[in-house]
Amino acid sequence: MSAPLPAPPLPRPDQRWSLFLDVDGCLLDFVDDPAAVEVTPQLRAVLHVLHGRLDGALALVSGRGVDDLDRLFGAPPWALAGLHGYELRHGDGRHRELAVDPRDHARMRAAVQALAARLDGVQLEDKQHAMALHCRRAPDRLPALREAAEAIAAELPGYALQPGNLVMEFKPAGIDKGRAVEELMQHPPFAGRIPVYLGDDLTDEHAFEVVNRAGGTSVRVGQREPSLARFTLPSPAAVQAWLERVRDALGHGQDLAQGVSIDAHNGGGHRQS
Repeated sequence: MSAPLPAPPLPRPDQRWSLFLDVDGCLLDFVDDPAAVEVTPQLRAVLHVLHGRLDGALALVSGRGVDDLDRLFGAPPWALAGLHGYELRHGDGRHRELAVDPRDHARMRAAVQALAARLDGVQLEDKQHAMALHCRRAPDRLPALREAAEAIAAELPGYALQPGNLVMEFKPAGIDKGRAVEELMQHPPFAGRIPVYLGDDLTDEHAFEVVNRAGGTSVRVGQREPSLARFTLPSPAAVQAWLERVRDALGHGQDLAQGVSIDAHNGGGHRQS
């Protein structure tokens, strides 16, 4: 077993961070029905402040679609990478979506719907361009789900199978969260900044690899192993608490730059031990 990972640091005054955040299992706890997830006003407020203090260099990188992220987070102004990067909305509002052969798309949808109908305890999440089969309500069904999903994935051109936390997802081939992060990092306001990525699942490992290669900070949420992440936080609650500390540290750094006394801010910006 590998040595325990440390908790992630806080930003130093001389660092310019960009923050990339997975959603389910990272910012938010998993629930049986993905459509039932709710975002608290407190979390929305923290993200809005972080977006401002990072000069806009904040993005959600999720398996959910951009429309679903808009629904959850109230049409936020920050960048959104949806469906593992199949669709991407930059912070300036520019939107891009990859092309998929309509015949491949129709074949995938029919095959996955048929599979969901014949597997008890499996829930279908329809993301339009991607489809996910969850067994969160019946975890013992995962081996059967994986075997069946792998069998039909081999017969679906243009699509790839992405395993996750009690889920098997069919997504367009050639996309992953790492590529989405790389694309964002090539454009303002992310270009030239230190990337910091938080995620909990196998889908986030591609992004960890990209961030590590760029000299950034990769943070695994939870206890899943093995992982390329170099830091860890135990839960979405811990992520939200850490983000609040990042918010305060960034605010403190701005205050120092403006010549405000440290004593006026009661310890904001201390490094995490």
